[in-house]
Order: sequence, then structure tokens, then C-alpha cells
Amino acid sequence: MKYPIFIILLLLTYNSFGQGDRILTGQVSFVTSKNIYVKFDNTESVVVGDTLNLSKNNSACLVIKSKSSSSCVCSVVEGCEIQKGDAVIYNFTLRGNEDKVEEEPVAIFEPKILDADEEDSIYKENIRGRISVASYSILASKRDDRHRIQGRLSINADHIKDSKFSFNSYLNYRQILDQSESSSLQNNSLLRVFSLGVRYEATPTLSATIGRNINPKISSIGAIDGLQVEKYFGNSYVGAIVGFRPDIFDYGFNSNLFQYGGYVGTASNRDNFYALTTLGFIEQQNGGETDRRYAYFQHSSTFSKNLNLFSSLEIDLFSKLNGEASTDVRLTNLYVSTRYRFSRKINAMVSYDSRKRILYYKTYQTEIERLLDNDIARQGIRARINVRPFKNILAGASYSKRFQNDTENKSDNIYGYFTLSKIPTVGGRFSLTFNMNSSNYLESKIASVRHSREFFDGRLNTDYYYRLVFYDYANVADSPTQHYFGTNLSYNINRKLLFSISGELATFNQENTVRIYARIAQRF
Repeated sequence: MKYPIFIILLLLTYNSFGQGDRILTGQVSFVTSKNIYVKFDNTESVVVGDTLNLSKNNSACLVIKSKSSSSCVCSVVEGCEIQKGDAVIYNFTLRGNEDKVEEEPVAIFEPKILDADEEDSIYKENIRGRISVASYSILASKRDDRHRIQGRLSINADHIKDSKFSFNSYLNYRQILDQSESSSLQNNSLLRVFSLGVRYEATPTLSATIGRNINPKISSIGAIDGLQVEKYFGNSYVGAIVGFRPDIFDYGFNSNLFQYGGYVGTASNRDNFYALTTLGFIEQQNGGETDRRYAYFQHSSTFSKNLNLFSSLEIDLFSKLNGEASTDVRLTNLYVSTRYRFSRKINAMVSYDSRKRILYYKTYQTEIERLLDNDIARQGIRARINVRPFKNILAGASYSKRFQNDTENKSDNIYGYFTLSKIPTVGGRFSLTFNMNSSNYLESKIASVRHSREFFDGRLNTDYYYRLVFYDYANVADSPTQHYFGTNLSYNINRKLLFSISGELATFNQENTVRIYARIAQRF
């Protein structure tokens, strides 16, 4: 009798479950910093606002924000970690026809919900590059002529052949021709590699970069020769670097300059607010000994597309004097700026910075005491305003001041400009600028006038200018007035090929100097 009773109870339980709670299974198909996307066979029974459980721990970790016929966009419950491929469970209750509300599925416009066999399709190839060759010549009436050839190559290849691999490079080559034996330059030719690296995106939230690269989240550290890894957890991220600093003399690879560190941060991107904040710690060595150890902070944010804030600071956490190492704290770099757009016609910017000389205790060990005796922060403030009172008129002015406690290296600079973007009858653009600078050793006044115009539907651009310069040196009796006459022509041979040539004549103290610059650039 036991078995028939058990079977009856089981059938009653099954019948009750079949007409009440049911289970719908799905899979996480895509993960971004803002949303989680879940794929189902059908979402007819899914209700927006309900939660989804992770199959591996049966905990409610996702809240349904919107849905399509076969997928849902969800937000993550705090404390949960979601990865692509995780199985999810949705418990729902069948309602009678009288209670059923027809809910029209909404279109999900964010990243496409992917099937398992389409997971690599989110990586779309995008290759951009530029190669250019330029020549620069100086022909002087009383000095030696100088000639230089320079080439640049930059490539940004994202997701090569729709893969997870990307490549970037920026190379600069310079060759000096006819260099005289008396020149102070050590090399006639110089190749500089500013970036050359490969990036691999293991998942949309995990990436690794190897080679020479500058990390925008810790940009003040400069180029890094080595490995960088970054991982996002929702709106937060962590990163680590290990590698070497470029050589301080020729910017080449130097295995003695080992460095490592890590950083954490958070990103926010909403309709009227964007912010990115990073805190990092870096250790830099020279020959196995600590050269510098410091903390780094950077923040940038935008409010309602009108107010922009940016700040960064560096705090050194290590010092070594007379063989004694300590963890004294030293603020070496502070920069704060804010820009506000009052309207389409007016915007303004204010900034402040305080910088001290960076001390590398191993590299400069024989000079540390002298450098510390002059450990004074060079400070600066700057204010700028731009106005557009009428459609074709732009004007602006700025003031900047440099100062430090010992009154050395002080500088005051005033700059202003006026531009008429469309000249009646004549056509083209007219601009007038003025700059006045005063420092410990020099006072200068520079005024210039410029006319620019386009021809052949913008394919040919012309530019003519005149600049008048007054220099008054504190320790030089003769302060000549200088005149500059210049022109520039640039022609777009096609949409990606550009040729330009410019010339300038400078006259002062019975000496004439001609400068000629020509460049051809190809984009691809």
C-alpha cells in the first residue's frame, strides 16, 4: 500500500507544480560594465522586474530590466559576480487567462545578444593608420644651412580579422643631413618608438596588453615596456603592470629599469554624468634597487555635458639619503582643472598645478642632497574664456602665471585672439592674436595676423600670415624687432592622401632666414 500512496502524492505534487511554479533556464551571453545579457529559448513567461538565480549557487543575482522575444537585459545585484556562460534559472508562476496581461516585448538596442556559436562576432575589425614623410630646411644668410627628414608611422588595428587581438604602434624616425662637425647633436639619425604593442581581450571584461604602451588610466607613468592586465567587475576595475621604463637618454629598451604596480578604479556612465577614477601604486627600480615608489590618483568627470572636472596627483612614498631608506611622504605633482560651458556662446576654464622635481634615488644618488636643498614646488594658475557673440565671430583670452617661493622661474602670460570665420565679399577666415609674456630674464610681445581660405570644395587650403615680435632680454643690450612672413598650402589629392608645403621668411639684425617645410601623408 505504501507505493500506491507515494505515487499518488507524487502525482499530486507534480500536478500542483505544473499549474503553479515552473522553471525556465537560460545562459549569460554577454557582459558589459553596465548590463548583463541572458539568452532564453523563449521569454513569453518572463516578467520585467523579477530576479534570476545563478544555477551554481541558486542565489538571486540578476534583476530583469527589459526583454525581447528570446533575451533579457539585467542589472547585477551587489555582491554577485557574473561571467559569460553562467547558467541562470527563472522561477515563474503560470496565471489563468483572466489574469494574464499581454506585454509587448521591447527591442534591445545595446550589444547584440549572441548565440554560443556567434560569441566572437562582437569583435569587429577596425584598422586606422597614417604614414607621413616630411622635410624641414633652414636657409640662413649668416649661419649654416640645416636640413632634416622625418618619417612617422601610426597604426591602430582593433580586432584584427574579427579576432580578440588588436595592435597599435607609433614610430618616429629623424635623419639630419649635412650636419656640421661643430654640432652638439650626437646622432644624425634617431628612431623613437613611442608605442608598439598587442592587446588580447580574453573576455569583454578581461584584457591583456604586451609591448610598449601608455595606459590612459595611469598616463603620468608614461610608456611601459612589458605586460598590462585589466579586469572589470561591473563598474569597477583592477589592473596590474610589470615591465620596464624606457631608457632616460635614448628612449630605448633598458632591462635595468624594472617597474611594477597595480591600480583600482571605478567608471560611471549615465545619461547626464560620466566619471572615471583611478588609484594606483608604482615601484620603479634601477639595477635592482628602488629608484622611486609612489601613489597615483586620477579623476575625470562630466556633468550634464557642461561641467568637466579633471584632477591628478602623485605622492612619493620612498626616499633614501646617505644610505638610509625611509617612507617619508612627498607631494610631487598636483593638477586640478575645471571647464564650464555657460551656453553655446560662452565657455571658461580654470586650472591650478603644483610640481616638484621627480627624484630617482638610485639614478641621481650623487646629487640627491643638492636636489633636496632646492626642493621647491613650481606652481601655476591659468584661466581662459572663449566667446562667440555672433555666428561668424569668435574671441577669447587667457591668463597664466608661474611662481615659486624663491621668486625664481616666475612668469606672467597674457593671450588673446579674435577670429572672423567668414569675411564678407572677400571670403575666407581672418584671425588676429596677441601674446605678452614677462619672466625673470625676458619680456616679449607677439602680434600676428592671418588669413585662411579654401578652394575647390575644400581640397585646397591656403594660409598667409604676418607676425611681429619684440624681445627684451634682461642681460642683452640689443633687443631686435623680428618680422615673420609665412604661407602654407595643403592639397587633398584624394580623401586619404594629403600634400602640404609651407614657407617662412624671418628678418632681424640684418639677417634673413628662410624655413621650408614639406609633408606628404597617407591615411589608411
